[in-house]
Amino acid sequence: MKNITIRHLTKPMSNGSQLLYAWFTSMHTRVDILFHGRDEKNMQLAIVNLIHDELQRLEQLANCYDNSELSRINKEAARHPLTVSSELFEILSFCLSAHKRTLGCFDIAIHSDNYDKETIYAISLSAVDRTVSFNLPGVQIDLSGYLKGYAIERIRSILNDCGQGNALINLGNSSVLALGNHPYGEGWKVGFGGGMSSDCGEDEVWLFNECLTTSGNDSEERRHIIDPRNGKPVEGHWQVAVVTDSGMEGEILSTALFVVMINEREELLKRFSPRWIQYLSADKLYPLGRKDTYV
Repeated sequence: MKNITIRHLTKPMSNGSQLLYAWFTSMHTRVDILFHGRDEKNMQLAIVNLIHDELQRLEQLANCYDNSELSRINKEAARHPLTVSSELFEILSFCLSAHKRTLGCFDIAIHSDNYDKETIYAISLSAVDRTVSFNLPGVQIDLSGYLKGYAIERIRSILNDCGQGNALINLGNSSVLALGNHPYGEGWKVGFGGGMSSDCGEDEVWLFNECLTTSGNDSEERRHIIDPRNGKPVEGHWQVAVVTDSGMEGEILSTALFVVMINEREELLKRFSPRWIQYLSADKLYPLGRKDTYV
């Protein structure tokens, strides 16, 4: 694994608690961690290191760009079935079910060669022997629209196991987990949008043991989310932000909402039931039918 530098700052609080801020790079993004509580600095740093090691492990498991278990599947599964770890098998099963649940708007095969909306059905999972195979050449699985949400939930498990009840975790300013309370009150107030405007003019939201997830284009030039309906990047400098109980649900929902057809949006929201959703735009020229708020 890569040798990643973990940096941190600490601050004693007037009530006797300890505030720790740590940051490092992992999973091709910046990770920011904020803890507060009565644990000593060494205890808090030990938890940070557990989170760091877990994110490194997930890269080895499911990062399609590096030498990972997933990259091996992408290289070999079209030639013969591959037995995979139980964890990755469960992830793939979940993502395939999410494709149906999102009306086809979340698609882990979107970056396959000669992609069309039927490509995902070439991914075959066998629960009997825990194997993955591709029934077409050129199929590629990309979990980048899901993996940070899964990482958020793995981090939540670490925090719960270690008894760290007050924490704010930020993965790349697009996936945020808030647990417990900030030092001066209940919950955590989190900013979003990166300078974009929401319909109600707000750019902050309170999180109470919840996740904030954003998906979209952070500039006119960066069009990285593909619409599975036509295989083309979604246009426009705009984003979707959602608040959910689960990071995995949030990652999938925000991506799906970014590409869903207008007349299917309400059905999608019924299937996921987020607490909060907001559309944001850089120039207030919202895509047709997308200027709305769902609470």
